[in-house]
Amino acid sequence: MELSLHRLRMLRELHRRGTVTAAAGALHYTASAVSQQLAQLERDVGVKLFERLGRRVQLTELGMLLTEHAEDILGSVERATMALERAQDGLSARLTAGVWASVASGLLPSALTALAADHPGIEVRTRELAPEETAGAVRDGSLDFSFVIDYSDYPMPWDPSLAREVIAVERLHAAVPTGVVPAGSVSLTDLAEHPWILAGPRSHFGRAVRIACQRSGFEPKINHEVGEQATALAMVAAGLGVTLVSDLGLSLLPPGVDIVALTEPVMRTVSIAHRATTTPRPSLQLVIEAVRGAAAEKGLGASSPLP
Repeated sequence: MELSLHRLRMLRELHRRGTVTAAAGALHYTASAVSQQLAQLERDVGVKLFERLGRRVQLTELGMLLTEHAEDILGSVERATMALERAQDGLSARLTAGVWASVASGLLPSALTALAADHPGIEVRTRELAPEETAGAVRDGSLDFSFVIDYSDYPMPWDPSLAREVIAVERLHAAVPTGVVPAGSVSLTDLAEHPWILAGPRSHFGRAVRIACQRSGFEPKINHEVGEQATALAMVAAGLGVTLVSDLGLSLLPPGVDIVALTEPVMRTVSIAHRATTTPRPSLQLVIEAVRGAAAEKGLGASSPLP
């Protein structure tokens, strides 16, 4: 019997998520592809691993037994990968990172350019996800690391199986149509009567801004609910309302938008999340150093890891 690591990862995701569709979404495959691979795994081992209960798939006792061993096998593979990296004079590794737009445009270009110059054997691939989704993808093994955020008024719930290291600290600024706010700074309360352009309340950013406004004594009047920061800024430029934007988000700024400092600072911390291990993966540590360097060059540096 020869076990495929690829199929064992699918088995692990099925156990964690309960449906083929959910497992496929976590692994970025189609449901039919996952079903075919799991059926092949059953043929590989020669025993019944699954039972269908309506729309859900339940593991048999033998399926559960194999899942327990799959966790051990996949953990051993990860430890072996780290050991090989530590044994090399010149590191060679491929890492997959979870990113979102402002990180991808504001930090990664300079960070990955510096990394390629100093460590050409390390390849970083990226996958754009909502900030709320990236930590879960690291925990599940579909990403090696991800960027995550915490707002001063709304910290993100944390998973103890993950470690995180701070790489940047940003301010949020008011983004308003040109000429609407002539002063050099503005309070959130001063923006209370303006129409707002903001992400939905289920997004981390949208919720954090709503909380900051509520603490300033008002509920923002949201005329346009959009998820992408670049879209929100384009709508600000068209005179449709105001929003907040972070330091890294300024790289997405179109003409027609004024950036105004907030008199009561709203801060956010950008960190890199990875699976917690007793011995850090060398290639990942070099990536973290490169990203920290890029943040420091922009005046956003932070060197202290979070517990």
